[in-house]
Amino acid sequence: MSITPELAAGQDSLQKFMFDNASVRGELVDISASWREMQERHDYPAPVKRVLGEMVAAAALLSANLKFNGSIIMQIHGDGPVRLLVVECDAELRVRATAKLNPDLAVADGAGVRELLNASGKGRFIITLDPADKMPGQQPYQGIVPLDGDDVATVIENYMQRSEQLDTKLWLAADDNVARGMLLQKLPYHGGKVDATTLSQDEALETWNRAVILGSTLKQEEILSTTIDVLLQRLFWEETIRVFDPVHPSFHCSCTREKVGNMLKMLGQEEVEGVLDEQGTVAINCDFCGQHYEYDKVDCAQLFVSSAPAEVLMHASEAKH
Repeated sequence: MSITPELAAGQDSLQKFMFDNASVRGELVDISASWREMQERHDYPAPVKRVLGEMVAAAALLSANLKFNGSIIMQIHGDGPVRLLVVECDAELRVRATAKLNPDLAVADGAGVRELLNASGKGRFIITLDPADKMPGQQPYQGIVPLDGDDVATVIENYMQRSEQLDTKLWLAADDNVARGMLLQKLPYHGGKVDATTLSQDEALETWNRAVILGSTLKQEEILSTTIDVLLQRLFWEETIRVFDPVHPSFHCSCTREKVGNMLKMLGQEEVEGVLDEQGTVAINCDFCGQHYEYDKVDCAQLFVSSAPAEVLMHASEAKH
């Protein structure tokens, strides 16, 4: 096993690897720089940061295996101090995340997933697969399951087993500065042993079990304090694995004035005009990146009289010159 020099550079990296004979595949991700950039726009309590940061790492790990041009959107709808957690990651590993808190409930120090999001057992975990280039009439695929688990890793493992029938194990950790994780996945078994380089079904299962046992030695403190190249060597130095070139996640928000304008059109002219009458302008801040969008009466009139995309509509300030 050899580690590529890029991993030592300190940038966000996702490293894929595969056990010999392809019975198990794995990934390690360090998305800490992007995670810190996301937090610059928000001030979440420490327990919320931990859970949301773990979701950010998990979304990158799952998105690395997307077989289409599109995004994975992970949501947890909560019934406790946290109402909603959302992480979106596309096939290029561009990630964004946000949280909505219940202003009437305090976040306790050390609170976990159950206390934050599933206090009354009504929490829901949702994964949406959203193709970028949809066929006519095609809708995103969405899986919705109860919030089953005391941490993010267990919630996702249970979802993958229930909805995708894939044996998947995750180890995740996050704090104010670091977000890292590891994924192991058991590959489908095809056929019996045919030569010396092919695993039998029993050998494939043994490889999977051994990989999980090794991964289970990881503690959150170790993940937070150890770079992923060192983790890979430390865990699997006795194994024969293939290591692929790393890819690099990044923070990216896809909000645009066009999308905000289309959202206003979906709300309807009557509701938008009601906001204008009350406030003089329609002001919207992106929940993910904090970008401020403002529409005055001229802007809103253009939205509802023109069939052109909102992106190409002349802004009111330009119209006055």
